[in-house]
Amino acid sequence: MQPQSFYQVVSEDFDAIDGIIRQQLSSRVPLVEKIGDYIISAGGKRLRPLLVLLGGNAVGVSGERLRLLAAIIEFLHTSTLLHDDVVDMSGMRRGRSTANAMWGNAPSVLVGDFLYARSFEMMVRLGSMPVMEIISQATRVIAEGEVLQLTKVRDASTTEETYMEVIRGKTAMLFEASTHSAATLAEAPAEQREALRQYGDSLGIAFQLVDDLLDYQGDAETLGKNVGDDLAEGKPTLPLIYTMREGTPEQAALVRQAIQKGGLENLSSICEAVEACGALDYTSRLARDYSERAIACLDALPPSPYRDTLAELARYAVARTY
Repeated sequence: MQPQSFYQVVSEDFDAIDGIIRQQLSSRVPLVEKIGDYIISAGGKRLRPLLVLLGGNAVGVSGERLRLLAAIIEFLHTSTLLHDDVVDMSGMRRGRSTANAMWGNAPSVLVGDFLYARSFEMMVRLGSMPVMEIISQATRVIAEGEVLQLTKVRDASTTEETYMEVIRGKTAMLFEASTHSAATLAEAPAEQREALRQYGDSLGIAFQLVDDLLDYQGDAETLGKNVGDDLAEGKPTLPLIYTMREGTPEQAALVRQAIQKGGLENLSSICEAVEACGALDYTSRLARDYSERAIACLDALPPSPYRDTLAELARYAVARTY
C-alpha cells in the first residue's frame, strides 16, 4: 500500500479538516496567521489527524465532531513543532526553513502558544469532558517528555529505558491520544477504547524508532531535515545507546565523545560504527516488534476498511524511508 492510499478511505473527511484548520487559524494579529499558515501549509503526513479519522470510523463515529477532533490534534501537534524547533535551534523541517529561522524564536514560541490555546477552545466546542481529559493529560506528558529529553542532552550515560520513556512521552503520546480520544468520542466499548489506545502507543514508538534509525541511513533531501541533527544536538538516541553498550571499546568511545561534545565532526565514522555493531539492526527489529504489537491490538475491532488501513499504516511505519 502506498502512503497516499491511507487517506483514501477517509478522503472526504480529510479534505474537510483542511477547511477547519484554515478557519481556526484566523487572528486579528496578521503575524499569527502568517506563521500559523506557513507551518501548517508545510505539508507533512498529517498522520495524527488521519489516526483520529481512521480510529473513529473503525468504531462507528464519523461526521463533524470527529473532524473537529482531528483538527484539534493537528493544532496541538503543530504547536509542539514550533516549540521544538526553537528548543532544538533547528533551521530546517520538511525540506524548508523552520518558522524560527524565518521570523525568530520569540514569534515562533508565541504562535505555538496561540495554537495550543486555539486547540483548547476547539475542545470546549467539542463538549466532551472524557476527550478533554485524554488530550489535556497527553499535553502534559508530551511537555514532560520534551523536558526529560532536554535533561539528557549530552548525557552519554542515558539508558535504553530512559530513551523509551522520552519517546513514549514526546512522540507516542500524541499518537495514543489520537486513537484513544477518537474511540472515546465514539463511546466505544472499553475493550475497543483500550485497544485503540495501545495501538496508538505502539505505532508512535515504532515511528520514532524508525525516525532515529533514518538519522543514520537517510539523506537530508529525502528526509526533509538535516541528517545527523540528533547527534549534532548531543541527543542519545537508541542506535547510539546500543553502540555504547554493545560496540567495541573504540566504537563506544567514539559515540560517547560525540554525544558529550555535540557536532558532526565524526558523523561518517559514527554511521559506520552504529551499522557495524548491529545497532541499526537492533533498532529496526524493535520497531518491527512495536509495529506487530500495534497490528495485534486491532483484533478487538470489527472488520472494516478502516481497521485494514490502520494495520497497513503500522506496516508502513517500519517500511518507510522518510
